[in-house]
Amino acid sequence: MDSKIRFFLHKSLVLEQTKQVHAQLLLNRHNHLEPILIHQTLHSTKAFSRNTVTYLKRIILKGLHTSKPSSTFSWGCLVRFLSQHRKFKEAVTSYIEMNNSGVPPSSHAVTSALRSCGKIESVIYGSSVHAQAVKNGLCGCVYVQTGLVGLYSKLGCVELAKKAFDEVLDKNIVSWNSLLHGYLESGELEEARRVFDEVPEKDVISWNLIISNYAKGGDMSNACSLFRAMPLKSSASWNILIGGYVNCGEMELARAYFDAMLDKNSVSWITMISGYTRSGDVDSAEEVFRQMWKMDKLVYDAMIACYAQNGKGEEAMKLFSRMLEANSGVQVDEITLSSVVSASSQLGDTSFGAWVESYITERGIRIDDLLSTSLIDLYMKGGEFDKAFKLFNGVNKKDTVSYSAMIMGCGINGLATEANRLFREMIEKKVLPNEVTFTGLLSACSHSGCVQDGYKCFDSMREYNVEPSADHYGVMVDMLGRAGRLEEAYEVIKSMPVKPNVGVWGALLLASGLHNNVEFGEIACRHCVELESDPSGYLSHLANIYTCVGRWEDARSVRGKMVEKKLRKTLGCSWVEGSNH
Repeated sequence: MDSKIRFFLHKSLVLEQTKQVHAQLLLNRHNHLEPILIHQTLHSTKAFSRNTVTYLKRIILKGLHTSKPSSTFSWGCLVRFLSQHRKFKEAVTSYIEMNNSGVPPSSHAVTSALRSCGKIESVIYGSSVHAQAVKNGLCGCVYVQTGLVGLYSKLGCVELAKKAFDEVLDKNIVSWNSLLHGYLESGELEEARRVFDEVPEKDVISWNLIISNYAKGGDMSNACSLFRAMPLKSSASWNILIGGYVNCGEMELARAYFDAMLDKNSVSWITMISGYTRSGDVDSAEEVFRQMWKMDKLVYDAMIACYAQNGKGEEAMKLFSRMLEANSGVQVDEITLSSVVSASSQLGDTSFGAWVESYITERGIRIDDLLSTSLIDLYMKGGEFDKAFKLFNGVNKKDTVSYSAMIMGCGINGLATEANRLFREMIEKKVLPNEVTFTGLLSACSHSGCVQDGYKCFDSMREYNVEPSADHYGVMVDMLGRAGRLEEAYEVIKSMPVKPNVGVWGALLLASGLHNNVEFGEIACRHCVELESDPSGYLSHLANIYTCVGRWEDARSVRGKMVEKKLRKTLGCSWVEGSNH
């Protein structure tokens, strides 16, 4: 019987088999074989299983009365398993539980605990594990020594990392890379480069670490030079370089390396699509997207986000429909839905919000703060305030984005009191406002006619390190224009530190139309014609001002010039829509 049990103990085991073998061990009083069962089960478990961990931990705790070496081995297997599966907090908790039980740690347990402490950036627990390693005489183990280098590198304690590194007699590539990572994380690039140059046998990780640091810092000259010198490049190496050029806005160079890359992966495609998204080059993003022979969810998400962020709501919705097709093989989640809701918001389709909430309920998808914020934006723009406020109150961690979405929604709907209340609340909670926050506040003042409050809001922007943009000036002009204070609006434009865009002049033109002011209407229209390739809407609006004040000849003259230049005002579209006012 003993030989049969031992045979099963050396086979791959799933949880149900483990339970059956364990029953036989208990029945035949072979409790001493439990550590082997625990090791073999964890070794066979490729994906993390909560049920497996719970069952095996129960065995370990019940077996604490057995020999210390057996318990040491079992706890070590468990802590290592948890660390390998990125359950870092649980790995540290299990290590502490082992220590409190009086079980001495193994080198595997210490190494895994040190790694986990580094990942959760816990100085207290990390120092405690280090002290226990010293106490149990484990600091001579190369794995523990390397773990200490990694721990202090992760914690930013580069001097302690260097001290631990110097004590490693048999330095391996993991030791070198840990020290290199420590210097890079602490911003000591010169020292990091010195360490990199000293590494006797660099691996791909060594190269990627140093190249990534140069790329993140925008030093693409050094990054590219090192990339070319690499003897063996991984997909990650290519993606680091491509990502560096994308972040620097060098899309042509990013594309050149992307096209030269033979073994592209999802990260490669997403990096390029994201770069084109930021630069507003939707056509190139589509071209790259179409090159993929097998679409995955993350690439779909990137392309939908590209459409949504560049004002192409219809295209985003069409691509989402393709995702939902039965044969696409792609699962929709909260990240996908947040981009699609944003696109729907642009189209003004608030009914889509109800569909999303229904879909989420049916599929058991978790509504995270990002998706909630997208739905808040959709409902606020559609005037469904109750739904928006209900969602906002349910957001776990209210941040700048969620507050700004609410304030912007209040702004465009003229809810000045609510916008100001939310702003005061976010300041009290030490949530910093951004450009969008102030656009919403100014819009609220504009729509409610609170000019003085608008001035106070505008003047306070720099207190929060927010520099007024052309959009903020545009809202100020709109606010003053609605109040009939056109001269003030014109003075605000003249005081702008940046060149006024067509939106700013368009706001003045609209205000001139509201109050039939020819003088400022002509000034504003002249600038709009200079800035816009198709100024037909602006000219048409000026002609309407002439008509309202009885200057028929001037109105005919403007319309005549429009005909001569073959300018036609697009049916159903006004200059207001063209300027987003």
